[in-house]
Amino acid sequence: MVHAEVIAQPGRSRLLVTVGLLWVLGPAWYILCEAIAAAAFQGYNYATFYISDLGVPSFGDFEGRALASQLPQVMNAGFIGSGLLFLLGVVLLFPFLRPGASGVLLLGFGVLHAAGITFVGLVPGSPENAENGLMLVHVLGAFGAIAGGNLAAISSARGLRGIVMPRVSRRLGIILGVLGLVSALLLTLHWLLPDGVWERGSVYTFMLWQFASGIALLRTSTSRAPHPPVGDRVVPALMADQDR
Repeated sequence: MVHAEVIAQPGRSRLLVTVGLLWVLGPAWYILCEAIAAAAFQGYNYATFYISDLGVPSFGDFEGRALASQLPQVMNAGFIGSGLLFLLGVVLLFPFLRPGASGVLLLGFGVLHAAGITFVGLVPGSPENAENGLMLVHVLGAFGAIAGGNLAAISSARGLRGIVMPRVSRRLGIILGVLGLVSALLLTLHWLLPDGVWERGSVYTFMLWQFASGIALLRTSTSRAPHPPVGDRVVPALMADQDR
């Protein structure tokens, strides 16, 4: 039994390769920037510091954390770059998403994530911004990045049905997205584990889904279904199988 839709339009494979590369590069760029910035931050602890502490150009104690990022511009480039790479991918992919609300939701949550993580990079969570009121922009950006990213992962289970994707790849979005939202809730409650653990639990879940989806798209772009389409239509039996 085939669990895939036929790639019909000319050039669609090239587009899937492009999106796949964007979605693989986004998380890789983010993790690389985080690792570089953390290595240059004396005393940085992944469990007890926030990720955005790496993007703060200020030094000194702030809310019990000793801020000392030597390369804040690197982390902020990681925030902004990863958001733009994901957004570009989802915009390119939109014409091929499942028609209706599911595809629109995936695009909308993708825009929310990209906008949020961009504001996180542009408006650091610094003591100065806490005093002048811009910390609210940073916090709202972080909320949008985390909520939008994990909701995009969840909505992809239906939104990506219009593309040749293994069923397990789409279901992975639900699992990781739910785990990410639960981690975000526990972060707001400051419960059981340090905040840095829950924050990374809410961010890395989305990044893992994005990376895995990028790999699946790259593999999908080279797959060939056994039954050719007629025009732009898809073999009905294949579509029926995907909806199960």
